[in-house]
Amino acid sequence: MLRHLPLPEPRPDAIRFIDILLGRARTDRPPLVEYIVDETVLRPVVESLLGRRWAAGGNDRASQEAWLDNFIAFWHGLGYDTVRFEAGLPFPENRLISGTSERETGKPRSWADEHRGLIMTWDDFERYPWPEVATFDFSAFEYLDRHLPEGLGLLASHAGGVFEHVSWIMSYEGLCLALMDEPALVEAVAAKVGERIEAFTRHLLTLDNLCAVFGGDDMGFRSATLISPPDLRRFVLPWHKRLAALAHGRGIPYFLHSCGNIAMIMDDLITDVGIDGKHSFEDAILSAADFQARYGERIAVLGGIDVNILSAGTEGDVRRRTREVVDACGPRGRFAVGSGNSIPSYVPAANYLAMVDEALSA
Repeated sequence: MLRHLPLPEPRPDAIRFIDILLGRARTDRPPLVEYIVDETVLRPVVESLLGRRWAAGGNDRASQEAWLDNFIAFWHGLGYDTVRFEAGLPFPENRLISGTSERETGKPRSWADEHRGLIMTWDDFERYPWPEVATFDFSAFEYLDRHLPEGLGLLASHAGGVFEHVSWIMSYEGLCLALMDEPALVEAVAAKVGERIEAFTRHLLTLDNLCAVFGGDDMGFRSATLISPPDLRRFVLPWHKRLAALAHGRGIPYFLHSCGNIAMIMDDLITDVGIDGKHSFEDAILSAADFQARYGERIAVLGGIDVNILSAGTEGDVRRRTREVVDACGPRGRFAVGSGNSIPSYVPAANYLAMVDEALSA
């Protein structure tokens, strides 16, 4: 049973949200934060909890704006201080499509081909159709920026980071081979990707209500980084440093979502890159509380409720774990509560709402 949702009078305060995460303010109740909420969860919340008519979006501007209106209402009505939105350049890549549709959406699931990329040789590099920022439609970002209710801020980024796009364009296997056989090719691909994400971010920084750049770049798996730390330091981290510098130049923080075990580059991310907060935590790797005990005086901790619990636990399990994480991390400060990764399609909407509702009980 929901005790607090929907909020009758939401009072978002994005300025205070940032102040809490940067250690400039203290609070008895940590703010909410989320990275991505899948539409299969977003829709029932919008319809059943908020009582709004769903708009599926489409190719015409009116239906797109109707979808964005519901998107804003979702974050506002659930008590967030910020709306997080991402979109990105259409970097071509090889994708594999499953023959079985997802139960929740009826759409086939696709993923990047890990064995064969579109760039395997220098000839491939020369032929590759690099997308350009000048042709990208930023209207969704701009609409959100103009229509946020008072106090609500915008967290935005390019969808996908430099490492992710390089590994998708070249394939993970192809990237690993090229790191040994043709590192100059990896450097050239990373530069092409990085330059475009940097230009994309420069455009986002013109948005009036942008309160942080909060992007993602999954660089790890269960026990280590996906490529060696020296290679990440050479080809990837310099681009994150440039993005962080852009955000700091605008006077706003740079938050990073990165999955997996990235302990070997964590000090690089804090001291050299200059990230202001870390998102994505898996209890089997390092819980949010343990991470905060190690790094919490230096950067903010975002999220922390393990997706395994959110997806497979009961509502009671979710509430108990949310309370444990809030009680452990909240008193130390520089903490916002949310999922350890995101809210994918296989998380029941009731479990997601139980997490948010419990977080609002502090």
